[in-house]
Amino acid sequence: MAWSAAILVSLVLPGCTAPATPPSSAAPAKLAPHAAESDRRARIRLELAAGYYQAGQYPVALSEVAQALAAEPSNAEAYGLQGLILMAMQDWKAAQASFDQVLVLQPNEPNTLHNIGWLQCEQGRYAQGIAELERAMATPRYGAQARSVMAKAMCQRRSGDLTGAEESFFKAYEMDAGNPVIAYHLGDLLFRRQDLERARFHLRRLNKSEYANAESLWLGIRVERAVGDTAAMRQLADQLQRRYPDSKEWQRYEQGAFSG
Repeated sequence: MAWSAAILVSLVLPGCTAPATPPSSAAPAKLAPHAAESDRRARIRLELAAGYYQAGQYPVALSEVAQALAAEPSNAEAYGLQGLILMAMQDWKAAQASFDQVLVLQPNEPNTLHNIGWLQCEQGRYAQGIAELERAMATPRYGAQARSVMAKAMCQRRSGDLTGAEESFFKAYEMDAGNPVIAYHLGDLLFRRQDLERARFHLRRLNKSEYANAESLWLGIRVERAVGDTAAMRQLADQLQRRYPDSKEWQRYEQGAFSG
């Protein structure tokens, strides 16, 4: 996974969405046979759509979502996944419409508020995006606070608010210290702010883990070079060459392009 292009959207698969209201204590009514069959067809189509979405096959994924909605027109998960696919295709207006439909069916659904927030940030509407992310975080029983704080940090960084971004990244780190995406972006921000020792701390932890990749190794090389630790720099370079010899990061190392 490329940490600089980390997915900050929320993909909630069928059956995993938290209810918008507390569940009733009454015994659930049995679905009529045709309703049960429609629900089964919709879930199968959504599972296929999610797989195609994650594989980057967006037109096929949209087709599967359309079939899920044909079977079950009020399926909130289908509209949510449709919004994610359209956002990946950068069809911002249609993505917003899909997310809005989720909120009609499930008011204040926090994963959707998160996705709308990131959609706004992607369009450069940073204030609106941060406001939506904060709405998601304020929702009771929301279980993905760290992801939304990280998204807020990246939105702040894009807007030029580096102080706010650093504060939010550290908050996200405190909530989920083992998250490699947070570690990478926190290390990158600290490096660009010339806070080298703290950047080094986070990147060394990341690069010693199973989540190290070409991007994190390259950033670690640049941090070690800035600190002046040539031995650590060479060790990371050896890993980069051995594991990612065809990467653009190794090409940059060979060319001495450390400023990019």
